[in-house]
Amino acid sequence: MDILTRDLPQQQDVRCFRHRIPVDARAHDLTPALMISGVMSPKIILALLLILISFPGRANTDVFDIVAPPACLNNKGEAVVFRDVKNAGPKSAAGMANRDENGVPVVYRFNYHHSPQALQRFIDLHECAHHQTGDVDMPHPPRNSQAHLMNESIADCIATLRIRDEFDDGQDILAAAIAELTAAMQAIGFPDITVESRVSNITNCFQKAETATAFTDGVLEYRELK
Repeated sequence: MDILTRDLPQQQDVRCFRHRIPVDARAHDLTPALMISGVMSPKIILALLLILISFPGRANTDVFDIVAPPACLNNKGEAVVFRDVKNAGPKSAAGMANRDENGVPVVYRFNYHHSPQALQRFIDLHECAHHQTGDVDMPHPPRNSQAHLMNESIADCIATLRIRDEFDDGQDILAAAIAELTAAMQAIGFPDITVESRVSNITNCFQKAETATAFTDGVLEYRELK
């Protein structure tokens, strides 16, 4: 599992996804990634589908109810399984999309009981998006590369659109998730411009006219997976 890193190259804006992907970026180059996005400019990245969140001002002993996982099918129509994992690691929430030893598509939910439910939902949908777009079954791009950052932008955008479209109080859920992400990133030490960039991307995605399904289909068509 990779961890949160800094000093990364400029991230990609997914507002005009189909037109902004570099012309030389082939489908097989745009592989899995992590949980981060933004109108993406600055340096953000959570590597290998792992999201490490630490919440300032909150006691490590805080315990939250864990939300039911969302519906999730990968790009091949396989049902994605969500598995809760509690360990002695950091008092934070983490998610990782992968296939298990039997080839079953899975999202591992690490220490979700330490994170508010709004963030849990965002992590779930972000990791699900890596399955939906085929990231998990494609070669992983070089860390911090444009392809890697684009994957993260796309996953955040799909998560945002699903929260908007699938929950009556989607705007409130997303606002709460953004607040948690902002606090976490600031506590870790990301520059303000990086935090603002991610929030800007999420906000722009929330305002997109297309649905999460239409956006995902566009990604799959570009990658020639549909």
